[in-house]
Amino acid sequence: MPRYALQIEYDGAPFAGWQRQADQPSVQAAVEAALRRLEPDAPGIAAAGRTDAGVHATAQVAHCDLARDWDPFRLSEALNHHLRPQPVAILQAARVAEDFHARFSAVERRYLFRLVSRRAPVTHDRGLVWQVRHPLDLAPMQEGARHLLGRHDFTTFRSSMCQAESPVKTLDELTITEHPVPQGSEFRFFLRARSFLHNQVRSFVGTLERVGAGGWAPDDVRRALEARDRAACGPVCPPQGLYLCGVGYPQDPFSADPR
Repeated sequence: MPRYALQIEYDGAPFAGWQRQADQPSVQAAVEAALRRLEPDAPGIAAAGRTDAGVHATAQVAHCDLARDWDPFRLSEALNHHLRPQPVAILQAARVAEDFHARFSAVERRYLFRLVSRRAPVTHDRGLVWQVRHPLDLAPMQEGARHLLGRHDFTTFRSSMCQAESPVKTLDELTITEHPVPQGSEFRFFLRARSFLHNQVRSFVGTLERVGAGGWAPDDVRRALEARDRAACGPVCPPQGLYLCGVGYPQDPFSADPR
């Protein structure tokens, strides 16, 4: 069966997460339902990352096996037709080798978190950012973030429900930038690693927000990390500001058709 990679964008608000669930809507189920409008016997799909309820994606990657030899552009167009009006879009499709796996072939995941600081409610980005009403200071957050870079035991920043075999991960990048918005600022957290623990990004951002607000000192982040204790973590921030924004592979499946 020909195998295809799909690059997928979605608004996570209406869904209980990526993963298919018996009694709740999921992004996986939406894409699989669209595939079965094209091929009723199409098997299930696998994704690079299982985003939680309310988390968005601008470049999720999944793979599927189909009986028909589809032109990738026509496949993406047909899937988008059947996905309407759900907030899910197939940005690209590509024919890939039989041993390509969206999850296990990936060598990097990239996440963006958007945090808006202003008193007036957000309107255009409602549901797409985490908003706080108090001011935040960029420099202390950047200083605190440096303690998290590299290879560490991230038990402090790991959900109690995390199923990863080990809490040891390598964080390759955590960049924070500030951007003006009307009567406030948007802070963007860009994170890059081979893989992440469950709730790791939201735990990082919630903790660093406390640093930016002045409730924590930057060095408190180091102490929390070294504690290897979930109780030492700052608040876990809500999901609506989080985006899976990229997945890296040894060869970009969308750069060329490998057939």
